[in-house]
Amino acid sequence: MFRACPIAERIYLDHAATTPIRPEALAAMEAGWRLWANPSSPHAEGRKAKAALEAARARIAAALEWDGEVIFTSGASEAAQLALGSAQAGARLVAASEHDAILGAAPDAERLPVQPDGALDLEVLQEAVQRERPLVAVQQINSETGQRQDLATIAPTVRQAGGVLLADCAQGTGKFAMPDCDMAILSAHKFGGPVGVGALLVRDYKLLKPSGGHERGYRRGTENLPGVLAMAAALEACDRPYCDPDVLEPLAALAEDCHAMGGTWLADRLAAPTPYIRAIAMPGMSGSAQLMRFDMAGIAVSQGSACSSGSLKRSHVLEAMQLEPDIADRTIRVSLGWTTTRAEVERFCDVWRELAQRD
Repeated sequence: MFRACPIAERIYLDHAATTPIRPEALAAMEAGWRLWANPSSPHAEGRKAKAALEAARARIAAALEWDGEVIFTSGASEAAQLALGSAQAGARLVAASEHDAILGAAPDAERLPVQPDGALDLEVLQEAVQRERPLVAVQQINSETGQRQDLATIAPTVRQAGGVLLADCAQGTGKFAMPDCDMAILSAHKFGGPVGVGALLVRDYKLLKPSGGHERGYRRGTENLPGVLAMAAALEACDRPYCDPDVLEPLAALAEDCHAMGGTWLADRLAAPTPYIRAIAMPGMSGSAQLMRFDMAGIAVSQGSACSSGSLKRSHVLEAMQLEPDIADRTIRVSLGWTTTRAEVERFCDVWRELAQRD
C-alpha cells in the first residue's frame, strides 16, 4: 500500500521520546565547545568556563521562575536517581504510572494507584502520606497518555503531611509552567536541547544528602558545559508557543472518525489530557504492526515510552489505568512538537484512516 519513504521526506511525530534540537541550542552548544576548560579548574580558563556555567544556571532558574537551586545532571534518569536516592526523607511513594526511570530509581517504593482516567487516586495519597516525612514522586505530564496530574492539589496534600514532593517535569518543561513542588526533574532533549544533559531543581540543598564531587558537592562528574549552555538557550526559546493550535486542529476530526470506526481515543477517558500527546487504539491491528505500517509510510510514531518500547511487555501505564488488554495492545502514541506542521498532522490522519479501513 505504501512506498518506502526517503529520510528527507519523512514525518517525525515522536517528540515525547526526543524532539529535534533548536537552532538556538545548536549555536549555544558550538560556543560552549570553544570554552574548553574544566569549570572546576582554578586557572583563568577554568574561571571563564565556570562563569559561563553559573550564568546558564541563573538563566535556567529565571526562565522557569524557580527560586531554588539547580543541579546539572546527565539527564532525567540521573536526576531521578539523585532525588530518590539522596533525599533526606522517609518512605518513597511513587505513582504507578510513572516513567521507568522513576520506577527504576526506587524499586522498593510503594506504588500509588491511578484511576482509570489516569489521575492519581487522591484518597489513597491522603492516607499514604500519613507517615514520617515521605517522598512522593509524581509526573507532571505522562509520557504515554498525555495525562496531566493535578499537582496543585497534590502539593498541599504532601506538604501538610510534612512530606516532600518530587515532580517529573520532563514532558511539561517548555510547554507548561513549573508546578509547585520541592524538587523537579528536567531533560533538555525533551524541549529542544541536546541529549545527555538535564537538571534536578531543589528548593533547598538541605533536602539532599551531599555525595561529594561537583555541583556544590551533590553530584559527581565534570559538568557538561556545552550541553548546559544549549539547554539554557533551548529553554529560553520556549517562550514561543510549543505547537500552534492550527497544527492540532486535524486531530479533532480524526477523533470523530476513530470513534466511528470502533477505535479508542484515549484522551476521551483522561481526567486532564494535554494536546501534544495522543494515545490512539486502532481497531483490529496491534500497536507493533501499526508502527511498522506507519514507518513504511514515512511517519515516525511510537508505542509508549521510548525507554520501554522495545519490551514485549504490555505498557505498565495502561495497565495501571486498568485499560482493557486488547485496547492496550492496539494503542500507539503520537506526539507533536515545535517542528510539527499542519500538513504533517493531516498526512498522519490520512494514513491512520487508510490503515483502519483496510480489508
